[in-house]
Amino acid sequence: MRLNCMVNGEHREVDGLCGAESLLFALREHMGLPGAKNACEQGECGSCTIYLDGAAVCSCLVAAGQAEGREVVTVEGLADGEDLHPVQEAFLEAGAVQCGFCTPGLVVAVHDLLARTPEPDDATIREALAGNLCRCTGYEKIIDAVRLAATRVGAL
Repeated sequence: MRLNCMVNGEHREVDGLCGAESLLFALREHMGLPGAKNACEQGECGSCTIYLDGAAVCSCLVAAGQAEGREVVTVEGLADGEDLHPVQEAFLEAGAVQCGFCTPGLVVAVHDLLARTPEPDDATIREALAGNLCRCTGYEKIIDAVRLAATRVGAL
């Protein structure tokens, strides 16, 4: 199977996909984009969160063929070249990155949250991140990162 789509602003064409492959697998193994992580393969952990046509989705639940002709943005696509997105910077500065496995999905989820709700309160933050599991932290530094990112994203 062949897949043609826009990924992080670039047209990508991938040949040799199996019809049952997930978009997550295609991104990681065929396109060399390892940011989205493969953890649960059931859409429960959020580690593989990406944008598909502007909607945040778990890429492990999307068949690669469903991305045909569509726009995909991964955590790598949030940065502007070497310049990290303010959400990415906030995660680093707040110490919200520990093992890093959940971080890409959390960053995309926070990016999505702040696009919809520029000044979220703590309850809104917790609800928006409820689909993202982290085994290393108590989430406090992650919430600190969201608060910090909100001050910076709102200023853009």
